[in-house]
Formats: sequence, structure tokens, C-alpha cells
Amino acid sequence: MTGLQNIKKRLIHILDISPELKSIFLSKGSIEEKREKIRNFLSTMLFATFDDDPTIPSLEWVQARDSINTFKNIISKRSERIAGFSLIEYINELLHTNNPGGIEKPHPGFFAELEHLLKGIMGKSNIYPDRPPAFLKYEGVKAARLRSADLSRMGRNVKRFLNRYTSGLESSVIRKRSLNKRRILKFFGATELEWEDWRWHVRNTIKDEKVLSSLIKLSPDEYTAVKLARENRIPFGITPYYLSLMDYHPHNGRDRAIRAQVIPSMNYVKKMKRLMNDDSISSLDFMMERDTMPIEGITRRYPMIIIIKPVLTCPQICVYCQRNWEIKDLYSEHKFISSSYKIDKSIKWLKERPEINEVLITGGDPFLMNDSKIESILNKVSKIEHIERIRIGTRTPVTLPQRITDDLARKINRFHKPGKREIVIVTHFEHPYEITPQSMSAVQKFKRYGIDVYNQMVFTYYNSRRFEASALRHNLRLIGVTPYYTFNTKGKEETEEYRVPIPRLMQEQKEEARLLPGMARTDKIVFNIPRLGKNYLQALQHRDVITILPDGRRMYEFHPWEKNISLVNTYIYTDTPIYGYLKRLKADGEDISLYKTIWYYY
Repeated sequence: MTGLQNIKKRLIHILDISPELKSIFLSKGSIEEKREKIRNFLSTMLFATFDDDPTIPSLEWVQARDSINTFKNIISKRSERIAGFSLIEYINELLHTNNPGGIEKPHPGFFAELEHLLKGIMGKSNIYPDRPPAFLKYEGVKAARLRSADLSRMGRNVKRFLNRYTSGLESSVIRKRSLNKRRILKFFGATELEWEDWRWHVRNTIKDEKVLSSLIKLSPDEYTAVKLARENRIPFGITPYYLSLMDYHPHNGRDRAIRAQVIPSMNYVKKMKRLMNDDSISSLDFMMERDTMPIEGITRRYPMIIIIKPVLTCPQICVYCQRNWEIKDLYSEHKFISSSYKIDKSIKWLKERPEINEVLITGGDPFLMNDSKIESILNKVSKIEHIERIRIGTRTPVTLPQRITDDLARKINRFHKPGKREIVIVTHFEHPYEITPQSMSAVQKFKRYGIDVYNQMVFTYYNSRRFEASALRHNLRLIGVTPYYTFNTKGKEETEEYRVPIPRLMQEQKEEARLLPGMARTDKIVFNIPRLGKNYLQALQHRDVITILPDGRRMYEFHPWEKNISLVNTYIYTDTPIYGYLKRLKADGEDISLYKTIWYYY
């Protein structure tokens, strides 16, 4: 049997899920005739879902409705034009051509997507237990007790998952990291007093593969990747403190999220090398900030808030940084753009726009500046009468908590005036293993002055396992940090291995975060649209699936936040494939049956 015959056989087997669709696709009519027949069939199915059929469980009805609407959108001519691909034509060619040479071979991920879509349409997703919960049969106390027993079983299951992820507050981890610190201090010939000085950490940021490999065990790929990054001037740096959070031997995988943030992969370095050599700013600048900077140092995407970036580097560099196109090396002479002239120019621009009432000071990391420079910028911004809130975006509570001194907290507190002006700290914890007594102390220094601390998590492959993000939220609340945003990893070419399918974010929010108490799930899941800003993923009305490509990737059309306000273009995005994501999880030892509902989030 030829390869094409195998493909046809597998495709027909999947179409058996819906005999009506199979009959249409196998018929000899034109594409447009088949499109019309498929539309009619889907419309009939959709009408049927609205009829009162007690044999169809209500949630399976909801799933069928969403799947039908998704398929209807995929086969529309508008979707085909935008995507540059016709799913109907592709399936038709696979079934009817005898010349496979000109047809892209379908990936297993394509078959998996099509199979689950058809199962959803036909009400055969089988994601629910055969029987509804017993408490639904009763009322009063008996129903309440049965319901409570169900909830207890659910709660115990959540606890088991949460306990998989080690917190940096556990006593055994604290002891291990104390030994790590001792080893690092010995290497540098430093004292405990120097360890508590943030400037010592900045001066001794680890910047090459030889020093790094002397302090932790590196794989050959990690060693070579860091070496190539330095040779090609790709920004790289790890603070001694953050290095102490890594296990010397990474075999148990507890520190994998920490390593992945700062130790670049070979794939990342090779792609960055090519993009930087090509001067491909359009690719590196995924958010197209160059198109949203009215003047140097300011970014604006919304009516009432702006971003000021006085510094273009950080104490340490995150691999998946949104701004890797402009981030400078820690010791670069171009790392600061905060000359008095440029800051004053930004302040003048801001004064002339009274509609703006909020400022985010970020970078880079503004806490890399000294206290007097930070105080000077805050003083200038706070003197503008119409500014009611100043956010400071910093990762130092996570990567360099020594930077958060009592003196710095007091100086910042001078500008925090309840009823008039709020100062807010926005930080970036990625994993429970990053939460330490030192980071907790840094957070509490702000909290004691009434300054709230919020967290923005980037949802990457390395914190996307079942309840991994929930474990972070749970622990953040205990140290005084409020979950604020969970961002989809930017669709940047060089960080492809960090990306997670959009349906996984929705699944995580619905099936994991939703089981936590409300105070621990205050964050919103967000996809950032280049040039425009945030698209909230909770609501299906903010996006559409417009096709499934032969390689198994979904293509989305995202709606801008200005929808219903201004005539702004939508944004087309090709997601990372669900099939590949699940395959990777399985290779890492995950039970992928726990993720089976992921296919039904659109």
C-alpha cells in the first residue's frame, strides 16, 4: 500500500465519525457544491443541538455547539482567504487525487485535530464520565453531603497535584540552597556581608560558560549554547543569588523552569544568531514596539497608560524576554537611556497629555538604577497632577531580592499617597521553586508600607504541567503577591520551544485555576497582539479558529481590544500544535490522558 493510500485510509477512518460528512467528501461534486452541503449539514446539526433532547447531556450539547461553530468558521471563504489555506480543498485533494507529489503530507497532528473536531461536532467527545454525580438525584441535606463528598475527593486530587511542585520555602530546599550559597561564595572568595549587597551580585553576574560550569553541572548542550551566546553577543547573565536556586545536578527536574529561563538552548542561540545577523528587528520585535513609541523611551498602546523605559538591561537576562531585540548586555555602555535630557523630554510629553493617568516604569529593570536615580524619576512623574498610579515593573524580588532594601522601600513609599496616588510593584515569578525566604522578605518590605505587589507569569512549556501554574498562584498569595496576568508566550520564532498551545491556557484556567479559592486565581489569561495590546483569552468572542494546517497547527484570528470602538485590523496567529505539545509532555513522563480535553478548547 502506497503512502497516499495509507493517508486516504486513515482519513476515511476519521470521517467514519460523521457518515454525513464522509458521504459529502467522497462525492464527485465541485468544491463549492461540497461546501454548501457541509454548511447545510452543520446548520442542521446546530439546530438539532438547540432542540430539547433529554438524551444529550447538556455539557455535551455545549461542546457540540462550539465544535460546529468552529468548523463553520473554518470552511468560510473569508477564513480561507485570510489563512491562505482551504481545509475543504485539502481534504478533497487527499481523497481524490492520484498524484500526491503536489500535496503537503498531513502530519499526525492534523489527523488528531480533525478527529477531535468531528467527535465534538457529533457529540462524541467522551470527555465526561458516563454517569452524572449522585447528588443530582437528591435534595436537602443528603444532596449537600453527597456534594461535599464529591468536592472533598476533588480537593484531595488538587492537593496531590500541588504537592508535586516543590516550593523554595520548604526546609529541605532552604538547607540545600544554603550549601549552594556557600559554594558560590567560596568560588568568588566573598563574604556573607557581600552576599547581602545587591551591588556585589551585579558586579559578579555570571556571564560565561566556564564560570557557570564551575558552579553547577551543565549538559554539553547547555555549555555550548552559553559559549555561542557570548561569542555572538547575545545578552546573557545570571546573578549569583539566582544561580543558588539551581540544583547542582539537574537530574530531579525540580529546577528545570529556573534553568530554562536563563540558560539558552542551542535552538534559541542559533535562531538568535541568524536573526541578529539579518538585522531582523521585525521578527525580534514581536510586539512591534517601534510602531508604538511616539518618542524615545515611551511606549503607548492604550488611552490612559504609557510605558517609560529608562533602562535597557536587567541584573539577569530571561531567554524568552519580549524585548530581546533591544535589551543590552549588563555591562554595555548603552544600557541606560535615562539621561536627564531624555527623561525630562518624556516628562514634558506626559504633562501635555492629561488624559493619561497611569505610568508603568519598566525596561529592562528600573531597580538596576541606584536609589537616587529611581527617586528622581518617581519625583518627576509624581509631580504631574493627572498621574494617579505609578507601576514599577521589576524582577529583582525574584532574581536579586537583596536589591529591595528597607531604604529603597521607604523612598518609594514617599510617593505612595492613598486617595491621591498609588505606587504598585509588578514582578515576575515563574515557578514555586523561585519562591524563597529572601523573595518573601523583599515582597513584605513593600507590603509593610501599604504598597501592593502583583505578579505577571509567562505561561511557558516549563510551567504548563497540570496544576503547576496553580501551585505558583497558591504560594504567591502566601507571601503577599497577587496574581495579575498570565501571558501566553510571545509568538517569536527564536522562543518556539517555550510556547504552549493557546488551548492549554484555557484548559488550565477552566480545569485547574478554577478549583482554587477566588483569592488565588485573580489573574487574567492574555494573548498580546503586536502593536495593539492584550486580548483576553477567557472569552471565545475575542478570537476565532480560522483553519487547521497540514502540520496540525491551528490558525487564529484575534480581535483587537478596540473591537466595537474603532475600526482596527484583526491579527492572524499560527499556534504551536497541540499534538506536538502532548508528545513532548509524554516524553517528559506526563500522563497525557490528564490533558484529553485540550482539543475542545477553541
